[in-house]
Amino acid sequence: MSSSVQRKRIRKSPEARRAEIVETAARVALTEGLECVTLRRVADELAVRPGLISHYFPSAEELVAEAFSVAATGELDALLPAERPHGTPTQYLARYFTLSAGDEYDDISRLWINARHLSRYRPLLRDRVAEQELASDGRLEAVIREGVERGEFRTDDPRAAAIQMLVVLDGLGSHANTDRSDLPEAVTRMAVSTAERVLDLPYGALTEAPPLPEPTPAEAPADPAPPE
Repeated sequence: MSSSVQRKRIRKSPEARRAEIVETAARVALTEGLECVTLRRVADELAVRPGLISHYFPSAEELVAEAFSVAATGELDALLPAERPHGTPTQYLARYFTLSAGDEYDDISRLWINARHLSRYRPLLRDRVAEQELASDGRLEAVIREGVERGEFRTDDPRAAAIQMLVVLDGLGSHANTDRSDLPEAVTRMAVSTAERVLDLPYGALTEAPPLPEPTPAEAPADPAPPE
């Protein structure tokens, strides 16, 4: 008599399976490019049949668009969270520029370059790129408006100020594939300088702002309960 015990197969819910597919596609997009997001490639990554992927995404175009949206939304939430209870608008804006200039965000800069190019030929992706651009504009505009209300910033047009900053950041991000080690400080600091100018801040206000305080233990997310 065999002593081996057959493993019980765990069936994931449709929501969990779809999220897993999208997260995998977003990871491939970030590391290798949107052109590499195919139904077969994602199936190989998850060790499932391509038919399972096509059940949730009948075409690769749908999966590519969703992968970009998930990656771009994750980037925005990391750079500039929608909820900002732990600091001032100046501190959150300073953190935003610090993170945007870091090497770890080169992958997302490359993804934006990739998506804008491919969106010329892919209507679904073009719509998602437009949605994500509006989301970035709106998130940054909200921080600026809050700063104006609190007397930290001065501008008559928060939306125009936000767009000016994003245009500069996009321009700098377009060099993610090239060596930027020899760029002068006036160039590497261009986005921050633009922000300080359009918000009527003194030079250094964003680079010398105190860091955000760490959340207190009561505010930090609780550890998940151990399985029973």
